[in-house]
Amino acid sequence: MIGTANGRPISITGLGCYVPDRVLSNDDLAQMVDTSDEWIMERTGIRERRVAAPEQAMSDLALPACEQALEDAGMRGADLDLIIMATVTPDMAFPATAAILGDLLGATEAACYDLSAGCTGFMYALAQAYGMLAGGLAERALVVGGDVLSKILDWTDRSTLVLFGDGAGAVVLENVRGGGFLGFELGAEGAGGVHLWLPGSGSRHFDDPETFVKMNGREVFKFATRILVSSAEKLLRECGRSVEEVDVYVPHQANVRIIDHAARKLGIPQDRIVVNVDRYGNTSSGSIPLALADAEAEGRLRDGSLVLMTGMGAGLTWGSSLMHWTEQQERIAA
Repeated sequence: MIGTANGRPISITGLGCYVPDRVLSNDDLAQMVDTSDEWIMERTGIRERRVAAPEQAMSDLALPACEQALEDAGMRGADLDLIIMATVTPDMAFPATAAILGDLLGATEAACYDLSAGCTGFMYALAQAYGMLAGGLAERALVVGGDVLSKILDWTDRSTLVLFGDGAGAVVLENVRGGGFLGFELGAEGAGGVHLWLPGSGSRHFDDPETFVKMNGREVFKFATRILVSSAEKLLRECGRSVEEVDVYVPHQANVRIIDHAARKLGIPQDRIVVNVDRYGNTSSGSIPLALADAEAEGRLRDGSLVLMTGMGAGLTWGSSLMHWTEQQERIAA
């Protein structure tokens, strides 16, 4: 599905992120499984990742990110009327982690629900929040993306263990006077779901009771390198924009080789690409908001900057958005 914005402009007016304190380096992993810093760097570009403490659940990582995003937007939790939590590692099956966050933030009147779309979750949640605001069902939305993948990894399987990390990011969406989202492109190839899955984690019975992430790396790589390019190209075309106009490219932080391939195919210069997978690994739904926060901290998000975000993940799903960034002084609710 694909669509362009119409009606009142809607933009990100607050941004926050959080990662756990514990840093797990490639050398640390080499003490646990048969791997090395050289092997991991060559194949992924990842040198370290963050790992949650045993007592930390998804809401514990998401809450500081949400509080930071609300502060950045100059509002309180009570001002929210919608919270969407994109994650595949909720605190529990129910209640929704979004509802837990709503209570902690004092968002007593907000609709709260979780969304599961793998690493693409944040992009799906952005599009849903945009639709809610555009349709007049909400005025202020909090979109949270994050995962605690360390809780569902097989710590003896180097093929997955080296890739993932824990983290969360959050954004506030509001109606504004100008700028904001230009369009979204979302999709899924359900037939490819078996290439990245967590069997035994739901109501379907499996003879193998293990509930660890299982991944066909070769097939996921092929999907990612194709879909990051095609989704971005479709959206740019639909919005009547060219890749040369893109000021900041924020791809899903899965693997440096995937990012480099997509950038070459799209023709985006390296100085316009946000890359932090080397420090955080693949944080799933937390990936894009964490990268967006890094871009803002580095001063790369200027008023009017054209920002392209593209994610892909389990499902197999994908999603892109295109927006004009709005600086603080322009963030005036309509």
